[in-house]
Amino acid sequence: MSQEKKKLLIIEDDLGLQKQLRWNFDAYEVLVAGDRESALAHVRRHEPAVVTMDLGLPPDPDGASEGFAILQQILSLAPDTKIIVLSGNQDRENAVKAIGLGAYDFHQKPCDPEMLGLVVERAYYLQALQQDNRRMLQVQAASPMSGVISRDPGMLKVCRNIEKVAPSSASVMLLGNSGTGKEVLARALHQLSPRQDKRFMAINCAAIPENLLESELFGYEKGAFTGAVKQNLGKIELANEGTFFLDEVGDLPMALQAKLLRFLQERVVERIGGHKEIPVDVRIVCATHQNLKELAAAGRFREDLYYRLSEIVINIPPLADRNGDAALLAHHFKNKFNAKEGRPGLNFSQEALALIESHPWPGNVREMENVIKRAVIMADGPQITADDLGLSTATPDEQPINLRQIRDDAEHKAVVKALARVDGNIAKAAELLGISRPTLYDLMNRHAIK
Repeated sequence: MSQEKKKLLIIEDDLGLQKQLRWNFDAYEVLVAGDRESALAHVRRHEPAVVTMDLGLPPDPDGASEGFAILQQILSLAPDTKIIVLSGNQDRENAVKAIGLGAYDFHQKPCDPEMLGLVVERAYYLQALQQDNRRMLQVQAASPMSGVISRDPGMLKVCRNIEKVAPSSASVMLLGNSGTGKEVLARALHQLSPRQDKRFMAINCAAIPENLLESELFGYEKGAFTGAVKQNLGKIELANEGTFFLDEVGDLPMALQAKLLRFLQERVVERIGGHKEIPVDVRIVCATHQNLKELAAAGRFREDLYYRLSEIVINIPPLADRNGDAALLAHHFKNKFNAKEGRPGLNFSQEALALIESHPWPGNVREMENVIKRAVIMADGPQITADDLGLSTATPDEQPINLRQIRDDAEHKAVVKALARVDGNIAKAAELLGISRPTLYDLMNRHAIK
């Protein structure tokens, strides 16, 4: 029967308190440790989801150094463990420091059995939710939208639009600044479409010289020009039955715009030096950071081609307009590069997170990724500081006018930013906001924040 119980590790050197806690938690399989060695042995062997611990442990029973050391080692061995620190009134400062080191919560001595029981129960609940979330993420790892990380309503709407459009055969225009993830969304569009088993071909119109771009797009026959020693198929033809992605289509030369328009109308290509029309069934997705309507008005982009390419237009918001996403992405890239660079304990300082949130990110997600990678490599201590980021401060956000909107927006933004800053830790977010955890849960429910 005990094997079916949840495992709870109690780290406490006071024998009387050990017995009391055992009695309080008879619904759990209680493991008891009185020192660092036995505590770590239990963690390695049983992997308890929740731990309660006193900071004053031998050989430093009157201080907190041993407790801090054990806490950090447990989190190093099992980062998802929820550690609840038991502290007296005089130890409140150390308890708050323990939260900063990664503890889930703290509870004051003498222990109120009912309240401590609720704290432990909620810790198990949160740990179970995180495990479920991890399993979902593993399932979604191959999901077409797995490359998009956002809590912003505008960006989530973009993802929903991609999912709606994908099953159709309509040409799609993705509009967004450089670095916003246009190619990620184009690939998601392909993976969600009936063409997912066929090729996804991409070409950047701004990266290929004009004299080579035509042969890249349409191919050429042997002997078509000097150096054409064999037949070469173009990217459009190679993408037959699949998806062809034209990135930076605004840089397409006028002569090729006419040839691309003919392909879109007739759905046939003709290789350079060839005389045969080759039918091609391909779905066209294009992207640009330029305003094609303005280019068309200036005579630099064919208006008829614009309307052919933009049967469906999806605007991708810049990172600066995505509330809370800067800190969220920063944590994601930090975790990614921590693993790559072998620095698992590296975290952001509060000053660094504040700077990340205030920076305008003109280079968007691509700039964010490069900045965090550099910071992980260059950071000297256990934290990434504001200096490690090498960013300048940003201009303040423009505020709304309506009073009700101000209140609702302020609450929503504060909760999202707090959760993003502490990487989803509810206890830390509540402390950062200066509210209780139940109040935070109420605010999350009210604003539909998951």
